[in-house]
Amino acid sequence: MSALTDKLEGFRRQLEELDVRLAGEALNDMKLYKTLMQERSHLAPVVEKLEEMSALEREMDESREMMRTESDPDLAEMAKEELGELEEKYRKAEKECRILLIPPDPLEGKNIIMEIRAGTGGDEAALFAADIFRMYTHYAEKKHWKIELMSSNETGIGGYKEIVLSISGKDVYGSLRFESGVHRVQRVPETESGGRIHTSAITVAVLPEAEETDIEIKPEDLRIDVMRAGGPGGQCVNTTDSAVRMTHIPTGLVVICQDEKSQIKNRAKALRVLRSRLYELEEAKKQKERADARRSQVGSGDRSERIRTYNFPQNRVTDHRINLTLYKLDSIMEGDLDELIDALKLAAGEEALKEA
Repeated sequence: MSALTDKLEGFRRQLEELDVRLAGEALNDMKLYKTLMQERSHLAPVVEKLEEMSALEREMDESREMMRTESDPDLAEMAKEELGELEEKYRKAEKECRILLIPPDPLEGKNIIMEIRAGTGGDEAALFAADIFRMYTHYAEKKHWKIELMSSNETGIGGYKEIVLSISGKDVYGSLRFESGVHRVQRVPETESGGRIHTSAITVAVLPEAEETDIEIKPEDLRIDVMRAGGPGGQCVNTTDSAVRMTHIPTGLVVICQDEKSQIKNRAKALRVLRSRLYELEEAKKQKERADARRSQVGSGDRSERIRTYNFPQNRVTDHRINLTLYKLDSIMEGDLDELIDALKLAAGEEALKEA
């Protein structure tokens, strides 16, 4: 029995054991059921990839045997060419399998709260914040994710000083987790009459959305103030006390929501954002106690770290963490982010393998 076959059999047994537990004891324990399903969703693709590698091993053995025993030179040469193709497929499958074997981030399947804020650059930064918001909206639509606006602070010329949204769907955090940081733009602003290129920046924060069971917020730890909504316009602006400012007294975190006409809805949204910010603080503490994937070559996830530059005159986007440059900024701004995100995932996986 080869090492690969031995490993495959071991993983198959684990998968069978998981299925037995899922069909038995886990049926009456939803928390256990969820945990086991997460383990299974990680293990099943590994077994599938190992089976593919095992089949390729058998085909390679057959090609080697044909090369050794075939008397017809043409057939022997064909077997040699086939062996080369099979070996290349095997190397690719082996690399994919190594990445699949990396234990998944426990937050990977979570939905997210995304916060986009204008940084240096005044009105141009606010306009770029709106552009980045649209970019992620287009990407989410392509992935069939659900987007919900949580709060916003518009500038009145089509930009945003700040915009907070939730994105829910399959593998949202796993796909967007590396978007946290400073996004820099180089372009000629619409307000620039001299045609000079300006550099502006915005910050993006990606928070795994916390469920009520993830973080407990005590009512006595909250101070809630209501006020009249402000902004560039709208039916409820300055007419009703619908805006909510929620302060978490122990940490000093403040969340303001005013987009809904209903105070109750604004309060519920503010609580979701606050819960996710507190959850991120707790996760940050845990990350400091163990090997921190955010300190790898794909970046720390720190909002102060410059991660990407968008150069409009050159139609160029550069991700500084993995030294990737693509000359397709126009399509990226329309939400075609897969090439960027897949490269970041691969770099993170390879870094995790080195650490392991």
